[in-house]
Amino acid sequence: MSGPARHIFWQGVRDFSPLILGVVPFGTVAGIAAIEAGLDFSHAMGFSIIVLAGAAQLASIALIGQNATLIVIVATALIINARFVMYSASLAPHFAGLSVPRRMLVAYLLTDQAYAFSITRYRDEGWDVRQKLGYYLGVGGALWVVWQASTALGAALGAGVPEEWSLDFAVPLVFLALLVPAIRDKADGTAALVAGALAVLAAGLAYNLALPIAAVAGIAAGVVFELGRRK
Repeated sequence: MSGPARHIFWQGVRDFSPLILGVVPFGTVAGIAAIEAGLDFSHAMGFSIIVLAGAAQLASIALIGQNATLIVIVATALIINARFVMYSASLAPHFAGLSVPRRMLVAYLLTDQAYAFSITRYRDEGWDVRQKLGYYLGVGGALWVVWQASTALGAALGAGVPEEWSLDFAVPLVFLALLVPAIRDKADGTAALVAGALAVLAAGLAYNLALPIAAVAGIAAGVVFELGRRK
């Protein structure tokens, strides 16, 4: 990694660092849930390293604990993670010049946090592809380390954490911290408002369909608002 890219890498780490307070309890919950579902420590960590997807990870673990069939578990994870198709399409032009192994690494580290921080920076900075990759690896790599460490902590603690600690608060906290800086104009605000409202209203839908439905509706609302503004 060249000098400028290395500097930008650490900038990505620094930008991510405020989210540690939310990611640690989030990952700890995932580790605890894995043990409560019947996985041992090595399986819990293997699952976390391979899947690397907070919401899908928690949903899949819950289904494993309920002895759901493999097809239901996989389908649920794919539905929850459908938003990453949109993330990938948005990021692809920024990494078009990278080799296949590097694009595979980018795909593996793709998370809500890595996408939100990176795409926001790419709008404002005149970086080349190496600098963009450096920043992305800074955010995504830091998140990977913190997530795996906190998941390991949760798996080691197992079911010994008192319920009154209410670590579940970390899940919405992490996503709220991503949402607020990403709202730049009225179109962004409209998309966020529609998606948030629909996610709450559709929360009871089977297979966690509320998330992808809300995401698509929010994007559509933002696009319609922007098109109407330009007329």
